[in-house]
Amino acid sequence: MLSIFTDLANYLVYELMGLSPASKLGTALHFFVEDTTKVFALLVLMIYGIGWLRASLNVERVRLYLSGKSRWAGYLMGSGFGAITPFCSCSSIPVFLGFTSAGIPVGITMAFLLTSPLINEVAILLLFSLLGWKLTLLYVVVGMAIGIIGGAILDALKAHRWLQPIAAKAYQMGLDAQPSEATEQAPKMTAKQRHEFAKSETTEIVGRVWKWVIIGVGIGAGLHGFVPAGWLEANLGDGQWWSVPSAVLMGIPLYANATGVIPIMESLIMQGVPLGTTLAFCMSTVAASFPEFVMLKQVMQWKLLALLFTMLLTSFTLMGWVLNLAA
Repeated sequence: MLSIFTDLANYLVYELMGLSPASKLGTALHFFVEDTTKVFALLVLMIYGIGWLRASLNVERVRLYLSGKSRWAGYLMGSGFGAITPFCSCSSIPVFLGFTSAGIPVGITMAFLLTSPLINEVAILLLFSLLGWKLTLLYVVVGMAIGIIGGAILDALKAHRWLQPIAAKAYQMGLDAQPSEATEQAPKMTAKQRHEFAKSETTEIVGRVWKWVIIGVGIGAGLHGFVPAGWLEANLGDGQWWSVPSAVLMGIPLYANATGVIPIMESLIMQGVPLGTTLAFCMSTVAASFPEFVMLKQVMQWKLLALLFTMLLTSFTLMGWVLNLAA
């Protein structure tokens, strides 16, 4: 089925535009056309399908459920909930405040917040189609592990002390409040209502991420077509210890969501950059970028932001080293 996108790119770039497959521009444009059409087709299909299934999801019920679980079960569930919700950092912040206002421990909330930008169902599908199930499973396991371990550490350090006043007040009110059984009632929806919900969610999410898809695929196309063969491999692919932290630092000034960064990941791997270095760079771009932390400053004090930033950079670096050694 996915060969249709390759055929479309062949027709548009090599036949209609008359570019040579051996030229840098032809190679880059072919990559851009093929991946852009593939990503948007998968985006629309998957977001609509997941939206249909999630139409009756009651976030209030999720909060109530999580608030009554043990810490480690809560970390796992918080991370899992983050992985199945297609939120970027800006849309995660209202959910973060909602969780804290329900009195859910900050570590469980942070497990959600750490995992949400790294993993979503769209990213999982795209990774599977581009890189195969092994790399997809590895990415999901590492992303959820970062959320779970990070949440546990932040709870142990009593990170709720470093919330901004608005978030701290919501957390205290949540601790003082009694859970409401009314939140357990999930709304009943007809097929038409589910369709309208899925359609609305598809329009909203695609409208929010389309530019990042274009940017991500464009960067990937540029790397694929114009970076000399072997250059990235020579500079980041020989397994030197410093290549992983360098890749992590390179990703900080950039910003992409998990959907937009996948074509860049594919291009880096095709250029010979080791898997660990590639994942470290891409995770840094998604979850440790400056725009991400500017948004999080709304709910966290500098001390908590600095701790979170250090934890993420350390996690990405260690993960990159381990995967490169294993490879």
